[in-house]
Amino acid sequence: MVLDFSAIGREQVPVVGGKGAQLAELSRIEGVRVPAGYCVTTHAFRSVLADVAGLTAGIDRLSELDPGDRDAIAAGSARVREIIAGAPVPDEVAAALLAPLDEQAAYAVRSSATAEDLPTASFAGQQDTYLNVTGRAAILHHIRRCWASLFTDRAVTYRLRNGFGHRRVEMAVLVQRMVDSAASGILFTADPITSDRKVTSIDAGFGLGEALVSGLVNADSYRVREDEIVEKTVSTKRLAIRPLPGGGTREDTLAPEAGELPALTDEQVLRLARLGRRIQAYFGRPQDIEWCLDGGGFQIVQSRPITTLYPIPPSTSDGNRVYLSVGHQQMMTDAMRPLGLSVWQLTTPWPMAEAGSRLFVDLTARVATKVGRAGFLDMLGASDPMTRDALQTVFDRGFLPEPSDGGEVLSPFGVTPEPIEIDPAFVHALIAENQRSVATLTREIRKKRGIALFEFIRTDLQEMKRLLFNPQSHQAIMAGMGATTWLNEHMRTWLGEENTTDVLSQSAPDNVSSEMGLALLDVADALRPNPEVVKFLHTVTDDGFLDELPALPGGGESRAAIVAYLDAYGMRCTGEIDITRPRWSEQPTALLPVLLGNVENFAPGESRRRFEHGRETARQKEQDLLERLRNLPDGARKAEETKTEIARLRTFIGYREYPKYGMISRYFQYKKALLAEADRMVAAGILEAPQDCYFLRFEELHEAARTGTADADLIRQRKEEFAAHQKLTPQRVLTSDGETVSGSHHRDDVPEGALPGLPVSTGTVEGRARVVLDLAEADVAAGDILVTAYTDPSWSPVFVRIAGLVTEVGGLMTHGAVVAREYGLPAVVGVPEATRRIRDGQRIRLDGTLGHVELLD
Repeated sequence: MVLDFSAIGREQVPVVGGKGAQLAELSRIEGVRVPAGYCVTTHAFRSVLADVAGLTAGIDRLSELDPGDRDAIAAGSARVREIIAGAPVPDEVAAALLAPLDEQAAYAVRSSATAEDLPTASFAGQQDTYLNVTGRAAILHHIRRCWASLFTDRAVTYRLRNGFGHRRVEMAVLVQRMVDSAASGILFTADPITSDRKVTSIDAGFGLGEALVSGLVNADSYRVREDEIVEKTVSTKRLAIRPLPGGGTREDTLAPEAGELPALTDEQVLRLARLGRRIQAYFGRPQDIEWCLDGGGFQIVQSRPITTLYPIPPSTSDGNRVYLSVGHQQMMTDAMRPLGLSVWQLTTPWPMAEAGSRLFVDLTARVATKVGRAGFLDMLGASDPMTRDALQTVFDRGFLPEPSDGGEVLSPFGVTPEPIEIDPAFVHALIAENQRSVATLTREIRKKRGIALFEFIRTDLQEMKRLLFNPQSHQAIMAGMGATTWLNEHMRTWLGEENTTDVLSQSAPDNVSSEMGLALLDVADALRPNPEVVKFLHTVTDDGFLDELPALPGGGESRAAIVAYLDAYGMRCTGEIDITRPRWSEQPTALLPVLLGNVENFAPGESRRRFEHGRETARQKEQDLLERLRNLPDGARKAEETKTEIARLRTFIGYREYPKYGMISRYFQYKKALLAEADRMVAAGILEAPQDCYFLRFEELHEAARTGTADADLIRQRKEEFAAHQKLTPQRVLTSDGETVSGSHHRDDVPEGALPGLPVSTGTVEGRARVVLDLAEADVAAGDILVTAYTDPSWSPVFVRIAGLVTEVGGLMTHGAVVAREYGLPAVVGVPEATRRIRDGQRIRLDGTLGHVELLD
């Protein structure tokens, strides 16, 4: 029932808990001092609590609770703790638990749960620790309190949110000699804020560490890089926690002059940082370490893996590397499953590294020359200033070598496209070619099975890439973007007018994303005359609702309208670049909040009215600009050039959205075929469930089809990794040191208290903020301002109802910005932490011309 640290191995977590196993390992590291003690094992926990009346039922009830129901968790947890606290400890068990004690000494009694200090979940601070406990009765009492703390409110909530079953977790208890600490604190062997693995971060205070970890005092803080203190802050410390002679602790108020002193000398800081690096080297990963300082030097009382660091992309190259987040460019910063990652990598011409279940482009070679670096920064400055700032920050630090002379701006298309004639037929031919190709794919893929299916998809991926990176397609996209730049720059110079194209782009033809939003208004027109259908749809929770519609009056026509919409746009969804995400055709309930809102908020014919209004607004803007230009010196020439560029803009800017639509159309055909193949693999016993195929890369799934076997352990491991990675937040730029760099808006024109961002669609609007993170929960009313993390084309149907758009991620030419301009919707993107800093329901003012958001209440 008890084990000395010397008898504990790292594989004994089920017996001694995560903290116990870590401390035992720490005690074996040369030069690391750990307070002496022993572990009360989980055998004792089970022995005492195995047959306690009501305990099993109480734990089972906790497992059924919603992690957001605080009151129910508090009541249920308190009941379980009460049962444990009242459980009798047999005399022979008590004697065994207390046998190693020195009755003259004081001890720390510390919880060590079996789900604690794990590589993917630290469970830090979820259970209890008791300091300076003296006497056999008190120590036994606090062992029981540690057992009960397995069911604190915070521990129960943490397990519910992280998917850990309450019955899977048991509690060991550590009994360690108290250290009379002159100073104590926390050491991170990697920066917990930036994830930089080259920086050691240390917090320090006087006395026992309880004051610091509980937030009672401000800590001194130090940052150490390469055995040098690079940042140092000495705080005013007003109190310290000290042990009492008879047990327990007290708060000592520090004299003002004493509280101003540093808790550590610089030499001690560097010595502690070296100790942390030694511990990290032993465990093979960055550590979160609790330490204390007594007369004999530093003692380590805990070390756990840091689970919040963003992973570093693997690299076989020497030297520093800089990576650009693909998700921030594609408006999809969520974690992706392995199948989604691999299919996207097979799609793109740029090599992409993986980290945290997300993709990054290694920019190191592309910015190694002066021309390449300047060109890349210029491109980012026009589209996403925060990414540009993040990269510039890395360059300014000298993280990469100085760029060499010469070089070129590298493009995924290989060449800079030649100008093209302004001819709508050019765009229509590109769209028709794509449609024919997708139709051929749809017809042919249905015939493929097994290995032939994977070989067919591999071949078709080349056809998709041919269309995506067709130089003519690139010409059309760049023509629209070039016209945007020309018009905005020249109208600013000639007329003093900003962001002219925001109006000129409204209701541009051939924009499949904006057409998608307008088409859902037409579906609402079909549903509105059928009140029983509308009433039924308000109650729907199951994706099979389409089959039930024909039984209702008007249900046949309503179903036909929805199905026609899904035939045209059902391959889309949020995060659509991940092939594993559920498509609207697979999960049509995701569209119902928006569709029903359209039924309630708009009159029939709204889509046509909106399109015509936008087109007329753009026409009037053109006439106004040309008239004003003709009155300028050399006005005839300026007006004629401007008229040409406006024609170029309206001919080509809508096509910007089509190549991705074609790509996603192919993805959906691949997905349906792969899921059908996964069904056959389940029937053959190769996979346990069809969705398991999402956790194999395309090549691995192909191999599973070839061999008839799949690695079930690998699939389970990847599911756990994906769940952990979902909680991570990627930043725009990542370095090979692990540092994440988000970038900033350097602005002096933002009103006090306002949130700065990038203006991407002109106009100012006030309204209620609706903070929405899931399109399926987009309960927005007309006049609301949508605040969300990012928008990809799947959000376009919501745009017809809102008055403005605020996103955390985005750039001038990303999909949300393009569609916002076409709808005439004021928009500001790249607003850091907008979904956290703006409250749902708060009244805000959005300025899409100057690029900021004001909080009005």
